[in-house]
Amino acid sequence: MSELTTIDEVNEFFDSAATFLKLDSGTRDLLKNPWRELKVSIPITMDSGELKVFSGYRVQHNAARGPYKGGVRYHPDADINEVESLASLMTWKTALVDIPFGGAKGGVQCDPLQLSTTELNRITRRYTQNISHILGVNRDIPAPDLGTNAQTMAWMMDAYGQTYGYTPGIVTGKPVQLGGSVGRESATGLGVFLLLEQIAQDLNIDIPTTKIVIQGSGNVGLWTALFAYQKGFKIIGISDVNGGIFSENGLNINELKNYLTEHKSIENFPNSEPISNSDLLELECDFLIPAAIDRVIDERNVSNIKSKYIIEAANHPITPEADKVLVDKNITIVPDILANAGGVIVSYFEWTQNLYQHKWTEERISNELQTIIIKAFNEVKALAHNENMSFRNAAFVIGIAKVVEASTLRGFLEK
Repeated sequence: MSELTTIDEVNEFFDSAATFLKLDSGTRDLLKNPWRELKVSIPITMDSGELKVFSGYRVQHNAARGPYKGGVRYHPDADINEVESLASLMTWKTALVDIPFGGAKGGVQCDPLQLSTTELNRITRRYTQNISHILGVNRDIPAPDLGTNAQTMAWMMDAYGQTYGYTPGIVTGKPVQLGGSVGRESATGLGVFLLLEQIAQDLNIDIPTTKIVIQGSGNVGLWTALFAYQKGFKIIGISDVNGGIFSENGLNINELKNYLTEHKSIENFPNSEPISNSDLLELECDFLIPAAIDRVIDERNVSNIKSKYIIEAANHPITPEADKVLVDKNITIVPDILANAGGVIVSYFEWTQNLYQHKWTEERISNELQTIIIKAFNEVKALAHNENMSFRNAAFVIGIAKVVEASTLRGFLEK
């Protein structure tokens, strides 16, 4: 298995695009390195009375095109390396879909599943207070990520507001009652589905016979499955942290959603067979959608991947070594910086609504999201076709070129 760190792997994708763009070493260094990294200690009194100290991070990667933007994840593996790599991906993602943000990411090393609501509240408030001096509606706007949700953002907004005054635009992905946007919860899943639907239309694929496998039934995976199922696609496999379920005839995702709400797991879902997460990835299907954690497809299992298309709903689910193998096998990959951009696009809409204190309708949100993400997809597809390169390389080329242009105009780089 590769000994490269996550940021090393992300930078491999960057370097491939930078070579195409003929960027010199100085420009590469400027664009690779974060503008600011902050580590904070988060001392918390647990419900038991014990004092425990957690580590928190905020990495502000690049703001040449606008304020820093990026989620905050609560996960045991959310160390500085992972947060830095995700901040980098956000820079290229926001540029690719052409919304006026830079890239950032935050993280707290903890297991939210092992913490009570009151403990999570305390962690969130202390973390927010410790990084608040580098946040701002025109400086850095956090959002939910793995292990966080709308409630987390409500706590962040309140903690920030206790020092700086009522500032709903300081975070996105918060409850609608506190200035959040309708459609934000489903936004990433909707973006993934819109790309799936567009590919099916472009290739004139017969939807009812199209087999889809989704790894992950969290927010992104479940919403993607719901949209696809309601459109008539056949979802033959889906998973959660405990394992997966499979049905050759297709799963009823509407019923699965209710089952998941009641049982907190997809395990033993009626009319399905159990399958491991690793075997799920290797099912024969038309579309494989990794929607859970990173690096799930690597050199150990890539030769067993039988999907025709992969849509990266998760961040960095494929290592560079595996990516090369998949491209050689003529498997089309829609990269994460495009595929899961729906969340940050609707975060942009939420931020805009907060600045103007005006609410958009859900129909407008969906239509604007579709316009932006399909435009970006068509640009990536055209460049990939014209230059005979992968979708990933094309997406990075477009995103990096826009950041270079902004950096040059602002004077960071000389013409």
